Amino acid sequence: MRIPYGKGFLSYDGDFDAILQSLVDEMHEDKSAAEIVVDAMANPIGSDTLRMIAIGKQRCTIIISDHTRPVPSKAILPKMIEELKTANPEMEITFLVATGLHRATSVEELREKLGDEIVDNYKIEIHDAFDPAKNVELGVLPSGAKMIVDRLAVETDLLIAEGFIEPHFFAGYSGGRKSVLPGVAARESVLANHCGEFIAAPQARTGVLEDNPIHADMVAGARMARLAYIVNVVLDGEKNVVAAFAGNFEKAHEAGVNFLRGFCEVPAAPADIVITSNNGAPLDQNVYQCVKGLTAAEATAKEGAVLIMCAELADGIGSDEFYKTMCDCEDFSALFEKFAHTPMTETIPAQWESQIMARIIANYKVIFVTRPEMKDALLKMHVGYAENLNDAIAQARALKGEDATITVVPNGVSVVVKQV
Repeated sequence: MRIPYGKGFLSYDGDFDAILQSLVDEMHEDKSAAEIVVDAMANPIGSDTLRMIAIGKQRCTIIISDHTRPVPSKAILPKMIEELKTANPEMEITFLVATGLHRATSVEELREKLGDEIVDNYKIEIHDAFDPAKNVELGVLPSGAKMIVDRLAVETDLLIAEGFIEPHFFAGYSGGRKSVLPGVAARESVLANHCGEFIAAPQARTGVLEDNPIHADMVAGARMARLAYIVNVVLDGEKNVVAAFAGNFEKAHEAGVNFLRGFCEVPAAPADIVITSNNGAPLDQNVYQCVKGLTAAEATAKEGAVLIMCAELADGIGSDEFYKTMCDCEDFSALFEKFAHTPMTETIPAQWESQIMARIIANYKVIFVTRPEMKDALLKMHVGYAENLNDAIAQARALKGEDATITVVPNGVSVVVKQV
């Protein structure tokens, strides 16, 4: 069995009782990613074609994913540009990188993601959620939070976005409306959307959209920003495009989610030991991102189980606030409750990741299989370290016994666990 790790895989040939793998990994598509995208754009869902939408527009802002997302931009963006330029050869196109509250994407990362042609010939702006001068208030969201978004998303004739759809650990699914909120929203709006009360809501879970308060505000925010069109893809375990959905940001996203549900929802019985990953690079680049995969392990674990996360952590921890909160914590159950009752306006950066990680650590033993350079930092965060899978499993068996049941979730971010 191969478990994604960085840009490669870790091999696992030990015993296990169950394997939870998205059926998307088993799909095969003979068409290239570009061909799949073209087909989707030729058959938009709930809207006209992008070419028709772009007629008469002089300026277009395209929201693109940042370095933490494996969106195949090289297959998507040239086709979107082609449609826009067909409608208006002189159209001014600006690419706005949806960093949310992440660090800025580097030029090298942009070249790897977009290719030299786009980087050298188009205006690319990195969203800055922390600069009030670069963001503008649009109104109030259903939750009562202010919707403040990048000025480039507002001062344009046409706002569109690329993206991909996968299970998301508190927004239900990624893609669609997330390009705007949190993608290009200001700090205040992102913090409010990720507040402790919302994160603690039982509907704020992987695969759940109905009555999810985080999703509801995201949809409202994208409407307020007038997001006019999206191209979202579904990826298999090898990060190949297997499907694409284009058109109205709500209807196309809904179609993509409904397609994905049939492949990513997997029934499972709780286990004593759960092995998982964050689907390799770029998603496993830091501990902060790996909380996502850990929630899949959490969903198929017995109380007190051992959760093993395989992740390269090439970029380290990923958030100073997250790291400090974990290191300073003495009672993770109390920390979760503290955040759950923190007022929306007092949400701090990375609180949601800390809150979910606190929920996990309070109930399970977590071990990271990663680079030895990460050992000390992980131990300070009250998380275990193992230099390889065999070592991690030995630690887990020492805690849970030789007869402990083991479930393997090769890609923790692609699976929606349904306990049986």
